[in-house]
Amino acid sequence: MVTPSRGALKAPLRWLGAAIGTLLALVACYLAAAWIGSSISRNPEWREPETGIEILVGDNGVHTELVLPLTTDVKDWRSEFPASDVADAGLPYTHVAVSWGEREVFLNTPTWADLTPATVWGAMTGGTALLHVSHYVRPAPSADYRPLRLSRAEYARLVSAIEADLLPLDDRARHRGYFGFDVFYDAPGTYTWRMTCNQWTSDRLAQAGVRTGWWTPLSGGVMKWIERPGPVG
Repeated sequence: MVTPSRGALKAPLRWLGAAIGTLLALVACYLAAAWIGSSISRNPEWREPETGIEILVGDNGVHTELVLPLTTDVKDWRSEFPASDVADAGLPYTHVAVSWGEREVFLNTPTWADLTPATVWGAMTGGTALLHVSHYVRPAPSADYRPLRLSRAEYARLVSAIEADLLPLDDRARHRGYFGFDVFYDAPGTYTWRMTCNQWTSDRLAQAGVRTGWWTPLSGGVMKWIERPGPVG
């Protein structure tokens, strides 16, 4: 048996080391750019009104969502997101949570343990979009679900921004959610490393006129613009 020489082994190891170093440098640059981009404000003059319609911005540490009252005099979401589309259709839902993301990540990674490098690479280089809609019963404000009050005009603009990402009901394929209260819908758009789920959230808030970061590919870049609620009681 022929044993590879030390010189023959050094070249592949050098290439591997260089590849790993380059990857780490790219990740570091991405994180730095995300921090800088999310620190530049859009709508810097905006202030939360004293009265209006309260929404919540939810965060699971990676992914953000907009939690909206199911019905107001501005918008009744029951026609767009009927409870009959979820398994637990009979619960007294009060809110819907809407978020946007990449199809393969949404449908094939019910837990973070299911996430693979290939799935991440496919999403970051261009993946098909889906909307994730969850139905909630009286969600409570918390560090992960931060309340945000909008004026009626701002909320109307937020509604219009979300409606622009809805396919007609007859053309909108449905996909089973993770639980009995959520569902996925086909949606327009392409997910990339620049246009992420969290960027979608901050873009919709910006379209409503709310102060938020300019480029927020990570959830922390969205949430740092929204105050944590004070202690209850």
